[in-house]
Amino acid sequence: MARTAQMKLLELMVLKNDISKVIEFLGKKESFQFQTKLNEEKKSEKESLLNVDEEFFDKLLNIRSTLAIEAEKPKEGSVNCPTDEDRNEAARIFNAFDSLSDRLNEAISESEKVNQAYTEALSFANLKVPYSELEHLSFLSMKVGKIDPKDFEDLKEAVGPNGVILALGEDKSHVLAASSKKGRFAVDTELKNFNFINMEIPSDFNGVPDDVLEGLKAKKTAADEHLADVEKERSNFAETHKNILNRLCASFSMGTQIEKIKNSLQSTEMVYRITGWVPAKEASEYMTSLDSLTEGRIAIRQYEPFEVPAVLSGKEQVPVKLSHGKFVSAFERMIFSYGSPVYGTVDPTPFVAIFFTFLFGFMFGDFGQGLFIALFGVLMACKVIKVGGWNKFAPIFIGVGCTSSIMGLLTGECFSGEKLLEPFAEWVTGLFGNAHAPIIKMMPSSDPNSIKTMFAVFGVAVGVGFVINSIGLIINIINNFLRKRPGDAIFGKTGIAGALWFWYVISLAVRVAAFKHFIAVYDWVIIGVTMFFSAFGEPFERLLNGHRPVLENGFGAMLIGGVVELIEVISTYMSNTMSFIRVGAFALSHAVLGFLVHTLTEMVGGVASPAGIGVMIVGNGIIIVLEGMIVAIQCIRLQYYEFFSKFYKETGREFVPFKFEY
Repeated sequence: MARTAQMKLLELMVLKNDISKVIEFLGKKESFQFQTKLNEEKKSEKESLLNVDEEFFDKLLNIRSTLAIEAEKPKEGSVNCPTDEDRNEAARIFNAFDSLSDRLNEAISESEKVNQAYTEALSFANLKVPYSELEHLSFLSMKVGKIDPKDFEDLKEAVGPNGVILALGEDKSHVLAASSKKGRFAVDTELKNFNFINMEIPSDFNGVPDDVLEGLKAKKTAADEHLADVEKERSNFAETHKNILNRLCASFSMGTQIEKIKNSLQSTEMVYRITGWVPAKEASEYMTSLDSLTEGRIAIRQYEPFEVPAVLSGKEQVPVKLSHGKFVSAFERMIFSYGSPVYGTVDPTPFVAIFFTFLFGFMFGDFGQGLFIALFGVLMACKVIKVGGWNKFAPIFIGVGCTSSIMGLLTGECFSGEKLLEPFAEWVTGLFGNAHAPIIKMMPSSDPNSIKTMFAVFGVAVGVGFVINSIGLIINIINNFLRKRPGDAIFGKTGIAGALWFWYVISLAVRVAAFKHFIAVYDWVIIGVTMFFSAFGEPFERLLNGHRPVLENGFGAMLIGGVVELIEVISTYMSNTMSFIRVGAFALSHAVLGFLVHTLTEMVGGVASPAGIGVMIVGNGIIIVLEGMIVAIQCIRLQYYEFFSKFYKETGREFVPFKFEY
């Protein structure tokens, strides 16, 4: 059986002049995990130190954001720690950007000022009578001012018959409010509600001369053109500096992270100490590469996991790394979402990959729907369909799609119909005798053969459950022997005693049901002995493991605990086995759903009619999405509760190597 990848601890003593390139090397390798969290106390002491690269990085990010340049993920291995040349180039960009920003702000300010002057002048262009003559009319109260153009119509409606609101200019930002002396209080109230800003008009003001208006218009045009030129210059600046800005951002991001790590390491005035875990197969490469990188100016020691004092004392767990091909590695997240295996134990991922794909296909048997899922997985793998982080699960879609298609060939289902695969089924069954279709009739009916098939499906499901439970028990037994816990491996409900009890009871049930055997005395003896050591195994576990006292809490507590454990052994194994009946139930329900879709399609004219095609597409789509999700959840549930529960007694520490984030 495959075990978790072997690890080694490296201790590096690095000179001050070499520390940056050593950390850069470790980050690019992406297979080095610091032994412990970076020294926070040391970090707090140095965090006030000036991080020049971080200042450069923040400024570069601000420029990139201001210029609306889209960030691009750098190509693997293309980023290097910033050099003095990079810093000089960044400084030149800062100066050019600041100069451009100043000119742009000046152009915006000038354009706003000239546009405002022209707008106000335009508002009074038609006022050819001295304002004083209007203002002192005995029967009329008048005010001139500014409002929000969006409020013009609402203000007119609010004033109503109490006065008149006239727009001065096309944009309606300047208005003249006129009312009778009697109604001026009501008008003033509404003006206040709409944030009216009163303008003081000189008494001798007699409108805006045409030549002044033309001059302002020319100024406005020139200011707008200048602003457009500067904005175009900024756009060109963004386009010409896009690649260099992205490169520098990535480079200074790396530099910033290196400085933060340096400030967190144990160090003297001249030497830094780094300790971390690496896969054992890469340890020699690390030592050779680091020695070459520093030209021999580095001291390296490597340790086996159980040579590390913190590991021996139980204060630290060795990180767990799993090594698989593309298909099996797609299931690793399912393992780690439940909990990391303990270092040095059996790696359950290959079993999970096999069980998951088989169970899904068994419950979701349809040749056409399976091919659709597999094709979807292929398109995900080729990045034709992009669904974020889900693309890494493309092999799972391909795998379950293939097993669903194989099951569909056996049940004769293809997009919920059975006609298309009839020739294939008749050809296959004809090789072994009487030709018939489908090979396995899953759709329940009153036919006696259908009932036999239904019971056979449930029998296969329970048999699969027996295999999965048994492998879980075997993994637990092996893990305990590997971890030098012979007592746990031999006694208890998930040890050899519990496994033998489970296997013997199942074999006895098969003998009685299939071969009409009678239960003999030796059967009861074997069942009794194995059950006793399963339920009352704790003192024997402690004895064999070297723990004292053997009866930790006394004989009475052991007896009560054993009785409770006895009930749990029986109920747990029964529920773990019978739980797999749901696999057969879902296989039958899938056939029923397919039959319903096929029946509805035929009721509206079949695939020869547009309505029939529509029903078939919608029906199969619902089955693929909804039932596919339900079946996937059931597969995960069976792994978690029936398989993992046998050997996941404690969890380990996942290997999370250091790598640069951009």
